[in-house]
Amino acid sequence: MTTAFDPADLAGTKLANRLVMAPMTRSRAAEGALPTELTAEYYAQRASAGLIITEGTQPNVNGQGYPFTPGIHSAEQVAAWRVVTDAVHAKGGVIFAQLMHAGRIGHPVLLPGGMTPVGPSPVAAKGQVYTPEGPKDFVTPRELTGDEVRATIADFASAARNAIDAGFDGVELHGAAGYLIQQFLGPVSNQRTDEWGGSVENRIRFAVEVAKAVSAEIGAHRVGLRISPGTNPFNDIQEPEPQPTYAALIEALNPLGLAYLHMIEGADRDLMLAIRKEWQGTFILNPATEGRPTGVEELKLVEDGTADLLAYGALFLANPDLPARLAVGGPFNEADPATFYGGGAEGYTDYPALAG
Repeated sequence: MTTAFDPADLAGTKLANRLVMAPMTRSRAAEGALPTELTAEYYAQRASAGLIITEGTQPNVNGQGYPFTPGIHSAEQVAAWRVVTDAVHAKGGVIFAQLMHAGRIGHPVLLPGGMTPVGPSPVAAKGQVYTPEGPKDFVTPRELTGDEVRATIADFASAARNAIDAGFDGVELHGAAGYLIQQFLGPVSNQRTDEWGGSVENRIRFAVEVAKAVSAEIGAHRVGLRISPGTNPFNDIQEPEPQPTYAALIEALNPLGLAYLHMIEGADRDLMLAIRKEWQGTFILNPATEGRPTGVEELKLVEDGTADLLAYGALFLANPDLPARLAVGGPFNEADPATFYGGGAEGYTDYPALAG
């Protein structure tokens, strides 16, 4: 029987175990959207994960949706990320950069030079974003032109090359949580009538073309995709009938040979199981846990074959040595949400180690 503590082969990358540190926004980047020495310490402390996936990292200037998030579109950012990847590799870890374009999620005050958030269509999300000036309503995004859509795809590919140059083992494309890739997938956020919208085939096109371009740039074996179909309405994403869209997406992606598919499970377990069945590669699951962090109880999902790898989020924040704790059933430090964002190391790197 395979367990979550067994090694895994991720498209040629050797993982020490099947426990994944999920990507989580930290909002601690320095001026210039640069990761810092604290970033390196944070990820290196968690290098016992089989795979670390970083916080969302914008592939271009206009991709930023939150304050103090890192980018990977400049030479300075590449150099700063190299400090992080070197620190993780020195501890024997494997780390992928999550490439996240926030699309319509954000606000002009977060962007330079009078830029405004962009999206597939001029449809504003309901809700607010935190900014240095306090919470602000999401604005109506500017619709990307056809040429800009293609330029954004090229930006993803360029960012992926930067990630490899920075020492990352691969990249994850953020197609979940209501950000740009999922905005193209959704029939409410995407109301285009050109080749990028309308039919299922057209709405999946952006995700597929990004995956193809990034794979051509760095190799499909270094590329994963994260999705959250239908039942995860984060950032006001609406997918009332997700099954046909994601069935078509999986069918189009399978031939590419991506390193993995990473799914955030919503309320519909049958949908997750259907996607798991159709996906031909490695399947990472961030399981639904009904208001509590993913814990020891979910380890059985690897044992019974529901997932190949299992993603943990909040529990990794408070427990840098999480794999060791899971192996013995705890105890677990309790995460303090008040310390999740903002400056300082408290709640970020300063948690007690496992005794003994």
